[in-house]
Amino acid sequence: MAADPVADTDRERRPAGRRPPEEPPGEAREAAGGAGRHALWNRDFGLFFGARTIAKFGDGMVPVALATGLVGAGEGTFAVSFALGAWTACFAGFVLFGGVLADRFSARRMMVLADLLRLVVTTALVFVFAAGQPVLWLVYVLSAVNGVGTGLFQPGIASTIPAVTTEVQRANAVVRVSESLMAMAGPAAAGVLAGLGGASALFAVNAATFGVSGVCLFLMRRAPAAHGDGRSMLRDLVDGWRGFRSRTWLWSVIAVWTAYSLVVLGPMLPLQAVLITRDHGASALGTMLAVQGAGNAAGGLLAMRLRPRKPLAAGALALLGLTANVAALALGAPLPLLGAAFFAGGAGLAFWVVMWSTAVQTHVPAHELNRVHAYDVAGSVAMLAAGRALATPAAHWLGARELLLGAAALNVGVVAVLLLVPAVRGLRRADG
Repeated sequence: MAADPVADTDRERRPAGRRPPEEPPGEAREAAGGAGRHALWNRDFGLFFGARTIAKFGDGMVPVALATGLVGAGEGTFAVSFALGAWTACFAGFVLFGGVLADRFSARRMMVLADLLRLVVTTALVFVFAAGQPVLWLVYVLSAVNGVGTGLFQPGIASTIPAVTTEVQRANAVVRVSESLMAMAGPAAAGVLAGLGGASALFAVNAATFGVSGVCLFLMRRAPAAHGDGRSMLRDLVDGWRGFRSRTWLWSVIAVWTAYSLVVLGPMLPLQAVLITRDHGASALGTMLAVQGAGNAAGGLLAMRLRPRKPLAAGALALLGLTANVAALALGAPLPLLGAAFFAGGAGLAFWVVMWSTAVQTHVPAHELNRVHAYDVAGSVAMLAAGRALATPAAHWLGARELLLGAAALNVGVVAVLLLVPAVRGLRRADG
């Protein structure tokens, strides 16, 4: 652990401190590097963007595919929840190992292998549901393995963006906008396709998206370098933890965010579904989720334009949009006001995510970035899942609206805490 994490931040801030990404030899290196890497829409970023866009579209189809196949077979919502829960548990459990393996064998290699694994597993789900009555234990196992694949894939995203472009913030913003749009398009397309071909058709499309993603990543010329040195995986995990805890701004945000995911973000999804459907109908829920997605896209676009000197401070202030979102839901606001609040919440969250992702990618050295990012993802996903699971019993005990009012107040407290921690508030842009 560094003796002075705040002083270390100044050294980490300089791009010169990064180890260079692996490069192809000869003319390919010259074509891939140089001025081309400084432009956002270079060849490699375009391939990475295509991979993330198509994969996010496919991910959005999975809940609809499971619901269509399992509920249609008479298994009920419990089976759907269990399958999704198996995916989440394995994702959260294996993402730390994904970070170690991405550093050891290179992020691109791990992401391509993860896409291949998910392609095979999802293709198996095509046949499971095409056979008629699905075998439940097999669906659960395949969903769990799919979660393992996602856990192995996710850490590599953090180191890939700074390896393919120097426009890290704009790249994060563009990817965020695309993911927001695909998060809306995927379920919408799944709803149409479910009526035409059922769950097997949905999983076939999902499998194809993994194939396209893997090919795009394989074709990239520039990629993060491997940093393996023969040490044990346990040693790599320990070193990743040391790198994580040695930076005050990093562990402070993650500590706050795990609690935030548990108490605010986790309960929000199930409770908003219940309250909006009960007060305004199922169609209103779909509309609000679409408005929230549009807010996400707007927040990403705003992050493309604004370059605050203190990104985490600016991102923390943007989270106040979620306060309006949660409070409007808790108070039973009329639909127009609720829509405005959902838009503000989506925009604020997206802006924060871009600022946070950019800070991590530009301040953490490349040789430990995947492992450090994995600790971030593991804590957030685990607490988000726990928050969703505990939302219903907590709402039954406290009342749904009372629980959300408490979450809105906590949201303000989270912003205040982030701004009160000097290492978070004072963190400056990596390029000055």
